[in-house]
Amino acid sequence: MGNLEYSESIYDIIRRNIKKYRKEKGMTSAQLAEAVGLSHDFIRQIESEKTRYNFSVETFYKISVALGVSLDKLAEKSRA
Repeated sequence: MGNLEYSESIYDIIRRNIKKYRKEKGMTSAQLAEAVGLSHDFIRQIESEKTRYNFSVETFYKISVALGVSLDKLAEKSRA
């Protein structure tokens, strides 16, 4: 296997993508929280760059379903 370079946390990539796709879908964080059965505060912590709260694979999956976005899209690093 080649050398892999990890310049940023996968959580940071997912965090930004959750927020991006949620906004594209026109959902508030409260609406997303309700759709996945979590508290609004918990979703805000997941999306926060400051809190940097880690979350489970189950939560990651539930969010992807609620947003209608595949897991790989949520984990995809943006090409800026």
